[in-house]
Amino acid sequence: MTLTPAVSKGLLDVLIRAGLVAILAFVCYRIFFPFLNLLLWSMILAVMLYPLHKWLKRKIGKDGLAATLVVLLSIAVVLVPVYLLASSLASTAQTAAATVRSGDFAIPPPSDAVADWPIVGNRVHDVWSQASTDLKDVTKEYAPQLKAATLGALAKLAAAGVGLLLFLFALALSGIFMAYGEAGYRSAVASAERIFGHGRGQHVADLCTGTIRAVAQGVIGIAFIQMMLVGVAFVLMGIPGAGLLCLAVLLLGIMQLPAALLTIPVIIIVLSNQGITTATVIFAVYTFIAGLADNVLKPIMLGRGVDVPMPVVLIGALGGMVTGGVIGLFIGPVVLAVGYELYWQWVRDVPPGSDAAAPAAAEAKAAGAG
Repeated sequence: MTLTPAVSKGLLDVLIRAGLVAILAFVCYRIFFPFLNLLLWSMILAVMLYPLHKWLKRKIGKDGLAATLVVLLSIAVVLVPVYLLASSLASTAQTAAATVRSGDFAIPPPSDAVADWPIVGNRVHDVWSQASTDLKDVTKEYAPQLKAATLGALAKLAAAGVGLLLFLFALALSGIFMAYGEAGYRSAVASAERIFGHGRGQHVADLCTGTIRAVAQGVIGIAFIQMMLVGVAFVLMGIPGAGLLCLAVLLLGIMQLPAALLTIPVIIIVLSNQGITTATVIFAVYTFIAGLADNVLKPIMLGRGVDVPMPVVLIGALGGMVTGGVIGLFIGPVVLAVGYELYWQWVRDVPPGSDAAAPAAAEAKAAGAG
């Protein structure tokens, strides 16, 4: 097939324009990339906190003031626990350093029950016994491992500090998004209309908003509730480092890992050191149940208020977390929920003359939603 000169020229113009648009998009992305995570977090936080902003706006009557109050309250909620945790860590480190310098530091010998732990019991009992009698030799023996662990912990601590600063900047920027929330929502609907077709923009925008809030409630909210349930038991039982253990439970919940990975070892240590008494049995049963609370709360809270099945949101959260970290926890469910809705929209949009397939498509969607 031979193209006419006019067609060839038109095709060449289209290819040149497409290439220029692609180059422009690539350059814009490279310029925007350093701020991508900050902007994504800002939008996610703005969507999560916007209901509180709307409530304050009704009370105050001013968008800017309401957004400022929400940001300040959120920063306080974040910084107060961080300050308390940092103070606790600093105090513990100072006490430990003073004890080591005084020469009074000693590790108590392990209980005989430690040797009965499955798989690692004998090894842990031997190392623990050696440390209780001659700590210097154990420290020299495991010096490379201790050095690597210390450097790794310091690197993680520095990364956590950078992440905290990024989060605080994102919180401040989310206040601007909330102050212009109505205009931003209209822009989002218009963009979705342009991308997904006429009549679908508002549904897609509402779906993204609802999914982000559902993940915030069903992942972070459940992790926080579980941390509080387990933390009460740790504090009342006098577990050393209860604050750090509670933080670990919170992180496990956010990463969608079972809290039992931490609660079961703590239960074993308490029963080994304090024996089987009424208090330790109550602690063990309560802590074990509290560590499984997410299995009950997740089906109730995750996906609530969203027009897609809960498994879609859960799979999106897990997959997003694996591929994109914490921010993927929110982006994954949004992308999967939008893809799910577009797929079923495509199934329902049967060609003309195929009306008989419409009831089957509706039944298929209902079966998928169930």
